[in-house]
Amino acid sequence: MAAIPFTPATGQRLPVLDAPGVDAAAVTGALLAGVAEVADAEQASSTHFLFCTEAESRLLGGHRYLPRLSMQFHWHNRPERPFESFDDYLSTFRSRNRKQVRKEREVAASHGLELRTATGAELEPRDWKALRGLYRENVARHGGIAYLRDAFFEIARETLGHRLVATLAYRGADAVAGTINFEKGPHLYGRYWGCLADYQMLHFELCYYRLIERAIERRCTLFEAGAQGEHKLKRGLTPALTHSAHFIRDPDFGEAVARFIAAEAEEVQQEVRLYDEHSPFRAANEPP
Repeated sequence: MAAIPFTPATGQRLPVLDAPGVDAAAVTGALLAGVAEVADAEQASSTHFLFCTEAESRLLGGHRYLPRLSMQFHWHNRPERPFESFDDYLSTFRSRNRKQVRKEREVAASHGLELRTATGAELEPRDWKALRGLYRENVARHGGIAYLRDAFFEIARETLGHRLVATLAYRGADAVAGTINFEKGPHLYGRYWGCLADYQMLHFELCYYRLIERAIERRCTLFEAGAQGEHKLKRGLTPALTHSAHFIRDPDFGEAVARFIAAEAEEVQQEVRLYDEHSPFRAANEPP
């Protein structure tokens, strides 16, 4: 399975340089031959390239892989005139959606919590400890597997402090909710959320609105808020297609998977069209 980094974020999965003198086709063939050799040695029933680029998905389709289409919700800045503020961003919403967002932010602010957005370098040891505890609490609440060990947070503090962005809510000196996110260049990636108690609308505030604010302030072009979640649509995150490619060793099973993937792709494209019709953004001819 090829998915580096270990996160549902699209990126190049085949390490092939696009440079003069590089025979990309030959390098790709050699890489996939090596993948097949390892799969044979391990007696793997399948091999997968997850969250690859669309071009890679098409390319892998020519090497007996099954291209698969899926969808996430992403926030995009305006390319021609980046948003100046969160209010500027909300001005592009339909009136009822704009009022909904403002009401949600008011409710989140009404709990008497101190809200903070900070980079890993700005966090104190107690904040890192709180993030670890919030992560574990959320995993336990949903019956998941805590694959981020204590060592992850220690190493992240030492090596990824400049990339990590946290949004935190404090009750006094104690963090009661927070998120773990990462940013690089013009992109911001939302990943982990946790809370010790239920505070109405706080999830939207910490996971979306404060991070969109940061993206606007830093002139980011893209904010990926993680996988799934059609509730993101009303907060201004719109459908974005994602791609993967899969090799299934057993021919009969492979045919069944191929039929499913083809039907799934049609459903995904229909969903995208439906979501576009329910976008919170007003059309050019609509009044503010």
